[in-house]
Amino acid sequence: MTEVVRTVLANVVVSGRVQGVGFRFFAVGVAEQLGITGWVRNLNDGRVEVVAYGVRGMLEVMIARLRQGPSAATVSDVDVAWCAEHVQEDNPLNFKILR
Repeated sequence: MTEVVRTVLANVVVSGRVQGVGFRFFAVGVAEQLGITGWVRNLNDGRVEVVAYGVRGMLEVMIARLRQGPSAATVSDVDVAWCAEHVQEDNPLNFKILR
């Protein structure tokens, strides 16, 4: 029997010194390495938001890397909200920076 691979969504909000340190570019690089799609953007309050679509295991790896961040960042908190039954049609084709 063939296993069905389900795409899930993780909405991640990262707090700390995460703006002006290359965090969004770091997130794009991690996502591309792991085959994750979605987007990343700066929030007005100084945090960074990541919306990522992919296989849960790969998303967990990405979140672990976001907790570390690039060398110039200082991550103080990472909040994650999961949507386990995300509709495949909403899945973007790549991972990008929203401005």
